[in-house]
Amino acid sequence: QLQLVESGGGLVQAGGSLRLSCAASGRTFGNYRMAWFRQAPGKEREFVATINRGGGITDYADSVKDRFTISRDNAKNTVDLQMSSLKPGDTATYFCAAGAFFGGSVYFKDRYGYWGQGTQVTVSS
Repeated sequence: QLQLVESGGGLVQAGGSLRLSCAASGRTFGNYRMAWFRQAPGKEREFVATINRGGGITDYADSVKDRFTISRDNAKNTVDLQMSSLKPGDTATYFCAAGAFFGGSVYFKDRYGYWGQGTQVTVSS
């Protein structure tokens, strides 16, 4: 089993920044595509960002493009999400996810087999 533990959430004012981190253990981290999803109360869990196994290819939801940056360190078994210019609409629980799949869509949560417990991000106006 691959265990994922998120950290770094909190309360921030609109326009501010936060950095989320996800620490992985239990299996070879570099074998997995990593992603961040988020879920606001009463809404579906939605894709935020993803990064390939080597860390050289990233993809983002349109709503966070140019504001969020995903990165990974395969030596430290971590994946981070740097969030800037935060908006109240970014308020959600953020989840780290790992997928063993190759090819096809990277945006669907059902393709990711491992999940962290989530970390809360609240952006005040």
